[in-house]
Amino acid sequence: MQELTVEAVKENIPTVTDFVNAQLEEHSCPMKICMQIDIAIDEIMSNIASYAYDGKTGKAAVRVEIKEQPLSVVITFIDSGVPYDPLKAEEPDTTLSADERQFGGLGIYMVKKSMDGVEYEYKDGQNILIITKNFSS
Repeated sequence: MQELTVEAVKENIPTVTDFVNAQLEEHSCPMKICMQIDIAIDEIMSNIASYAYDGKTGKAAVRVEIKEQPLSVVITFIDSGVPYDPLKAEEPDTTLSADERQFGGLGIYMVKKSMDGVEYEYKDGQNILIITKNFSS
C-alpha cells in the first residue's frame, strides 16, 4: 500500500492523480479504467477541498492498494474535516435537463456508477471514503 498526504486544495488534484496513476501503470491498468479513476479522484478531491474544512484548509491522505483476486485497485481518501457521508446524498434526477436539476450531487453519483465499490465511514474524527475498481470492468 502506498500513501500520499497533501493539502486539501484543488491545485493538488494533479499531484494525487499522478500518484495514483503511477501505481496503476505498474500493474498495467487499462486506459479506460484509468480514465474512470481519474474522474473519480477529481470529484472526490474537489469535494474535500471545497467542503471538508469549512473554507479553511486541511490535509487529505490518499492510500492506494492493488488487490490480486480479482485484479483491482482500492483507493482510500481520508480527511479530518466536517463529518459528511456523500453516499447518503439524494441522487440527482438524471431525467431532468441540466437547467431543471438541483445543483450538486452529480459528481458522487458518477463515482458510484463508475466504480465497482464505494464505501464511507466516519471514524476517529476522520471521513474515510473508499473506492474500488476492478481492472476488468
